[in-house]
Parts: sequence; structure tokens; C-alpha cells
Amino acid sequence: MELFNLEIVRQYGPLLLQGLGTTVLLTIIVAGLSGVFAIPVAVMRLSHVKLIKVPFEIYVELIRGTPLILQLFYTYYVLPSLGVRLDPFESAVVALTVNYTAYLSEVYRGGIKAVPVGQSMAAAAIGMTPTAAFVRIILPQAFRITVPTLGNYMISLFKDTALASVVTVNELLYRGNIVSSSTYQYFTIYTVTGLLYLVAGMPASFFVRYFEKRSGAANRR
Repeated sequence: MELFNLEIVRQYGPLLLQGLGTTVLLTIIVAGLSGVFAIPVAVMRLSHVKLIKVPFEIYVELIRGTPLILQLFYTYYVLPSLGVRLDPFESAVVALTVNYTAYLSEVYRGGIKAVPVGQSMAAAAIGMTPTAAFVRIILPQAFRITVPTLGNYMISLFKDTALASVVTVNELLYRGNIVSSSTYQYFTIYTVTGLLYLVAGMPASFFVRYFEKRSGAANRR
């Protein structure tokens, strides 16, 4: 029996590509949602009012202190007992979004704190309200600071979507598992699956490296 079976690739390649499409879609949805939700979480964590700050601190620490796979199980298997029923894809979106919102909020928080205090003072001096100064002055600079780190998290998210296979989401790894277990062509299927992850993730990796170099060059000027 040949180690790498091209006939199996031709036969099941389209099925794996469909799984890759689901993986990319899941990544895009979660990246968009968590990228937006993380901003207010970061702002609340920077609040000086404990009643506002503490609940979000608990949320972040709770999510960072438990495994993502447990959060997926909880969303898919536990929530129905509370009357909330989600299909596998929806469960994966919720669990991954809750998880990555916590992590990205810490990235944003660090970026916001890295913006010099003088920027806020200068904005106030020209009559800007604190909200306007944050939206127009602080947040754009914080975003620029955090983009390389955010890019790395998005690459991690793309790979972490493979965990959605445990709640039967028809993403790339789940389909690879189904095909390999039915054909017994483990080397062929898992090799192709790995190559698809690699090829799909490479453009994002190149972009992150490029932006890191641009940011480094800008900071040296």
C-alpha cells in the first residue's frame, strides 16, 4: 500500500476544501465579533470604579483560567440544560468569541495604556471631551500599537477553530477525521489537512511579519 495516495486526495479533496471553507468562515466571524467586543471590555477594565471594573476582571480571569475546549463543551452540552440550545456552529462561534474577547481585551488594554498621557492632556487642552479624545486620538494609536499582536492572535484563532471538531462542527479537522477513519488513509488525509491549514494561514503570517517590520521602522524614525 502506497504511503501517500493521490487517488484518495482526488476523491476526498473537495470535501476537505469544504471543511476549510467552514474553518475560514468561523475564523472571520469570531475575529470580527471578538475584535469589537474586546474594546468595551478593555475600557471597563481601565475604569477607576470598582463596581464596573471588577466584573470584567472576573470574566477575563475566568476565561483565561479555563481551557477553551471546556468552554466549547460548556456552550454545546451545558447551556441546553439552562434552556439555551445552539447548533454546533453557533456553539463554536459563542465559545470562541467569549474566549478571544477576553484575550484581545488585554491586548487593547495594554495598547491604550501605552499611549502617552500627554495625548489626552493635549486633546483636553483644545476642548475635546474625554469620549471624543478616546475615539479620535487614543484608540487609533492604541490600535496601531496592537496590530502585530492582534495579527498573531488571529493566526492562533484560525488554528484553534480545529477544537470546534469536538462539538461536531464540520470544519477542516472534523472532515479530515471522518475521511481518515472511513478510508484508513491516515497519512494521506492528515498530511493534506495539515497542508491546507499551512497554505491558508501563510498569507496572514506574511502580513503580520510585514506589519511588524513597518511598525518597527516607523518607531525608529
